[in-house]
Amino acid sequence: MCGRARLADDWSEIKIRLKFDSDAPAPNYEYNHNLAPTERMMTAIRSEDGKRTPRMMKWGLIPSWAKDTKLQYSTINARSEEFTTKPAFKDAWKRGQRCLCVTTNFYEWKKLDGKGKEKQPYAIFMAGRKPMVMAGLWSTWRDPLNGEEVLSCTILTCGPNNAMAEIHNRMPCILGESDWAKWLGEESASNDELLALLAPCPDEWLEIFPVDKKVGNVRNKGPELILPVTS
Repeated sequence: MCGRARLADDWSEIKIRLKFDSDAPAPNYEYNHNLAPTERMMTAIRSEDGKRTPRMMKWGLIPSWAKDTKLQYSTINARSEEFTTKPAFKDAWKRGQRCLCVTTNFYEWKKLDGKGKEKQPYAIFMAGRKPMVMAGLWSTWRDPLNGEEVLSCTILTCGPNNAMAEIHNRMPCILGESDWAKWLGEESASNDELLALLAPCPDEWLEIFPVDKKVGNVRNKGPELILPVTS
C-alpha cells in the first residue's frame, strides 16, 4: 500500500520533468515532508482540451455519488487487481479519469516482530532522486451542504518487486516516463494495455533506506524525516 508520501520538489523542476503545458498555472502548494491521507496531493490530468495540467487533489477518492466525505479514509489506495469492479473506483475508471500522482518519495513500514507492534519506517525514492510518478484515479464530488466542488484521488497499488518485498507486500504502481502519456489518455491504449502498466517497477528504479520513527506522527513535517538512520 501507500499511506504516507512526501512532496518537496520545486515547481520549476516538476513542470519540466512532468512536461506540463507551458501555460499551465503553478499549483498552490507548500513542501510537505509527511503527506498524509486527506491532505492535498499534486496530480497531473489531461484537461478537456487535451493539455497535461497540474491539479492539487485531496488524497482519498470521494466518488461522485457519495453522500459525505467519510469514504475518503478507506480510498487512499486502490488495488490494481480489483479496482475496475469496486464501487468506489469503477466510475472513475469507466470515465477515463486517470491521473498521475506526483511525489518526491513515499514511506512504508516494515514489521519487526511479525505482529506489527514494532515497525521500522523506510523512505523510498526514485534512483537519482527524480520525482516519483504513480498511477492514480481521480473524481469530482460536490458537497451537498455548500455546493463546493472537491477533487480527490487514489493511488493504485500492486504486489511488490523484490526490493519492496523485504518491507511490505504491496507497493504503488510507479510509472516510467514512457507510460505517462498512455495512462493520461494522450496516447491511445486499450483497457488491457492500461491494466498491464499496473505492475511493480524494476528494483533498480528505487533507493530505499530506514528513517526515524517520528515520521509515523503526521504532526511531524520537517525535512529531517528523510535522514537515514540505522535500522
